Amino acid sequence: MLKTLSSILSFATLCGYALFSQAAANYQVEAQALAQGGFIKGQFDGCTQVEVIDGEDKYTGKCTPDGKFLVGFGRDAKAVQKLVFSFNNKADYMAVVELEQRQYKTDRVNGVPQKTVSPPKEVLDRIKGENEQIWLARNKHTESFDFLTSFIWPAKGRISGVYGSQRVFNGVPKRPHFGLDVAAPKGTPVVAPAAGIIRLAHNDMFYSGGTIILDHGYGITSTFIHLSKLDVVDGQKVKQGEKIGEIGKSGRATGNHLDWRINWKNVRLDPAFWVEAGGNE
Repeated sequence: MLKTLSSILSFATLCGYALFSQAAANYQVEAQALAQGGFIKGQFDGCTQVEVIDGEDKYTGKCTPDGKFLVGFGRDAKAVQKLVFSFNNKADYMAVVELEQRQYKTDRVNGVPQKTVSPPKEVLDRIKGENEQIWLARNKHTESFDFLTSFIWPAKGRISGVYGSQRVFNGVPKRPHFGLDVAAPKGTPVVAPAAGIIRLAHNDMFYSGGTIILDHGYGITSTFIHLSKLDVVDGQKVKQGEKIGEIGKSGRATGNHLDWRINWKNVRLDPAFWVEAGGNE
């Protein structure tokens, strides 16, 4: 039996963010950014999984043994999202939330090597293999609770690129940018924004150059690209604030910077919602 929003929650909308008032003692929201690229982190005692319904698309995540959960919303997520919580007793609950619809900027970048804008046929197999490695790294399920901690900035420097922007390389429109760019000199330390396990440490990927994927548990991963140096290896456990690499301009990059990305499974989230503004200075 599916119980609707009114059975467990009430909400009001303020400045594009929905504020939940607790209508049941076993439900609470700990953090949220109700916008495209945002997330909800909370606890619903007894839940085993939560499903996000975004129009015809569905994304499912597990709840921790004590009912904690985190769900995210993609760059182009629709305004109305449904959250369906499942329990061992098969009684489901649904919450409806409204997301802020964002406007994204267009960045034009010239001077990128032509072979990386339109890669030659001889490297297509390499790119395919690297994409498979990335997919596998992001889809390992780890029952670690590191994703529940407050994240810190992975590097200090100027913000040079933002999530969601559409990039045009040498006049050719490409996929939207899904990261947060921090510009700093080559060799600037990159640290773990939260603890986790290194799922991928690759020195030279075609597009992203030096690449690290850090698993924070329950489908939440951080990705760090264009690195000049890696200080970790696959399978290594790292603590929050531990150095994992150094900023560079490897792969498809025209200047030294860190491109930091956060995923909930294969849903790309905005890292800016995970850290305090100004903490990168």
